[in-house]
Formats: sequence, structure tokens, C-alpha cells
Amino acid sequence: MSSDAPPSTAVSAAPSRKEPPPEEPHDVRRRSYVILSFWLIVLLLGLPIWWHTTAIYRASLPLDEMGEWADWKACRPVFPLRIAVQASTMQDGEGQNLVKLTQHALDDLNDFSWHHLRLDLIPPVPVEPHAAEADVALTIRLIPGEPMEATLHPHLPILDIKYPPNSPPTPSSSSSPLATFIARELRSKFAEERAIISALLSKELRPARSMQYSPTYHLTFSLFTSGSTPNTWEIENAISEYMRPVLDILRPIHNFTIDTQVQLYATPGVQSQSLEKEDLASFINAAEWPLSPSIAGAPTINFVVYIGNQTIGTSSKSWMIPQWGSVYLLDSQENPVGVDELKQPLLTFTSHLLSLLGTPESGSLPLKLSTLSRVRSADLLLRASSTLGSLARLSLALPSISIPSSVADGVSKTMKELELACQNLGNVQGLEHARIAEQEAEKAFFEKSMVGQLYFPDEHKIAVYLPLLGPVGVPLIIGLINELKLWRKARKG
Repeated sequence: MSSDAPPSTAVSAAPSRKEPPPEEPHDVRRRSYVILSFWLIVLLLGLPIWWHTTAIYRASLPLDEMGEWADWKACRPVFPLRIAVQASTMQDGEGQNLVKLTQHALDDLNDFSWHHLRLDLIPPVPVEPHAAEADVALTIRLIPGEPMEATLHPHLPILDIKYPPNSPPTPSSSSSPLATFIARELRSKFAEERAIISALLSKELRPARSMQYSPTYHLTFSLFTSGSTPNTWEIENAISEYMRPVLDILRPIHNFTIDTQVQLYATPGVQSQSLEKEDLASFINAAEWPLSPSIAGAPTINFVVYIGNQTIGTSSKSWMIPQWGSVYLLDSQENPVGVDELKQPLLTFTSHLLSLLGTPESGSLPLKLSTLSRVRSADLLLRASSTLGSLARLSLALPSISIPSSVADGVSKTMKELELACQNLGNVQGLEHARIAEQEAEKAFFEKSMVGQLYFPDEHKIAVYLPLLGPVGVPLIIGLINELKLWRKARKG
């Protein structure tokens, strides 16, 4: 065979790409209608439903007025205290001139414009505990005698002032040592109240000894013993005899609930033969001392009587723990512990209770309680106004947060009660209005729907919508783009 024959060439023809058959016109229209129907459903039905269900309702709030309350521009708190003066032994002209000169002296000495003492000459009438006028903060009884001195009644809001017979000013006098003496005594009696109210209104930080205000406090009386005895105590009778009168006087300001408990074999956390003030930490250890918790949301004030085998330190038998309560170390072997033995612990607890509630340290009990009413009014007024300001700043800082109509109603009620409280500062009505204002302001600020949105910012919505919009939106958008391309191609062809 000849090797010169040309090699056979193999021609491999690549298979040609097979095009799909052309779509029928009715199929094209059907696909277009399907895509169009999806978009119509999204635009005409889906978007309105989404907009309606996710729309944020923001009730209109009087932000300017709320800011004025927060800045003390809507109300200038003034505590007018009426001081009744009885001058039965003086002539009418002498008594009236003495009141006028004393008022001038008070005005000259007054360096706190929000606290006004107003003197009022009244006819001589016997002052009984049940006959004292509600709007009179203090009654001054002028009694002739030597030397010139002032004595505060321990159980009534009465200040007895002795004066020499020749000291009353004549109707034509322009000055009087007696008037100056009375003015200085009045200033000293209300000095602590002025300091407390001034600190509140100027928002100064004060030692946090007293409890935060609450309409109701729960009092827990606990007897802790280191052994099996004593295991009973006559605490109910002791409370009724020694503490109940003070609790009844405090009723216009606070309500109290009471429970008692006895804990046997309770030992302090310190291994010492003598208990001192430094060992108080063991008494408030919740893990070792099972004290009753707060009931129904009311703050609890604990009063603990401890009877143990340790020696009580000579410095003191009782100590007050700020914002917690009081501990009394009692040396008793009787079982049950009688009312007489509980007298001193209950009197001590009563004194500590008044301190924990924020009463002044000086003055008689009636003056302390009237001061407490005014201090609580100022405190509640300040807290309600501050809460309104915080709510206004919150609504401006978070424009996407919803404001339900209940919040607007609460703000309206708060400002109405604040106006009434501001008009009645210094009396029981002012305290009641301030209490309602503070409750309404707190209720509006801590509205459930608003609090939930504080922890759901706008950034979190991306994590919610992306898993939904991705699988649904991408096919719709791609289908729409393809249809637009085919439509343009058909127009050009």
C-alpha cells in the first residue's frame, strides 16, 4: 500500500443549540397578567395593610407646658404658713401693732421667698386638741411674766411666749424688742423646714436617710432569739398602746400595714460576745435573717428586737439603719415578752419611724407632722414636674415611639392636679393633689406600650423585614424586570 495517500480527515460537527419553541401570545399574556396581579396585590392590598398595622399613633402632648412645669415656670411654689396670735392680756391697739411689727421683722429676716409666715391676731379662745384650725400652722399665746422666754407645747401646735409687762409696743411704736424676739423664735422653729424645702427645690443631694415617699408603708415587727425562748411576745398590745396613736396622726399622710413574726435560733453573723453598732450588717442579711418582703408593692420598714446571749454594748441598745428600719437589742428572760418590756423598744421604733419618714429632728410632734406634710407636698410636686419634663424629652428624642391617648390623658390630669397642688401648698388638700399628680405622671411615663418600644429601636426592624422581603421581593422584582425587557424588545421588533 502506498503511504502517500492523504489521511482521512474526520469532521466533527458540533451539535447546534436547540432553541425553545416560541411562546404563544396567550402564554405571554398569561405570564404578564400573573406578575401584574402579584404587584397589584402587593401595592393595593399588602402595602395598605402593612401601613395600617404598623402606623405609629402619637397623641398630641403639650410639650411646652410640660417643659414649663419641669423648669418651675408654670408654678412658683409658695408655702404660706398662718401663725395665729392670741394676745388676750393686751389692749387691741397694742396687740395689732405687735403683730404688724413682728410681721415686718419676719419679712426683713426672710431670705427664702418660698416660705412665708403670716401672722394673724385672733380672739382669745381656749385651744383644745380637737378645736385647732386646720389652716393654722402654729398658735402663739402671749402670757405676761418674767423673764422673756418661749416654750413649745409638746402635744399641741402652741408656742407660749412670756413677756415683761412693759414690753408690749404702744400703737405709735415703730419697733419693739418683743416683736424681734417673737420673729427670731418663729424663724428658729421653722428653720429646719426651710432648709429641707430649699434643698428639695434646688435639687441638692441630701443624706438619704429617709424612705422614698409612698402612700402606704408596710411595718414588719420581728422578734429574733438565739435559743428556743422567748417564743412569744405581746407585740399587738404594745403597738396599740405605744405606736398606734402616732400612726393614727400620720394617717392623712401615709397608710400603714403591720405584720409580726418570731424567729427562733437566730444568731448574728459575728462571732463576738458583745454586739456593737458595727455588727448591724448581720441583721440586714436577707440570707440569714428571713425578714418579710414588701407586700403588695409597698416599701417595708423593718423593726427588729433581738434577744440573744451576747453582751449588749454600753454605747447604745438601738440603732436606726437608713432606708431600712431599726434594730433594738433587748435583755429579757421572760416568756412571753410583756408589754412593759416592749415599751422602750416601741417608743424607740416610733422615734425612728418618724426619722425614716423624713420628719425634722427638732420641734414638737405636731410641728414635725405638719412639716412632714409640707415637705411631702414639695417632694411630690417636684417629682411629678420632673416626670413631665422627662416624658417631654423622651417624646422628642424618640419620634418613632407611639404615644397612646391614655398618656395624653394622664399628662392632662397631672397638670390639672399640679395646678391645684400649687394653689393649696401648705395644707392637706395640697398634699392630696400632689399625690394624685405624682401617681398620674408615673403612670403616664411608664405606659406599657411605650416602655416596650424603648427596647426595640429602628435598627431591629431590619432584622425583622429582611427575612420576609428577601424571598418575596426578589422574585417579584426580577419578574418585573424581565417583563419590562420583553416589552421593550417587542416594541423595537
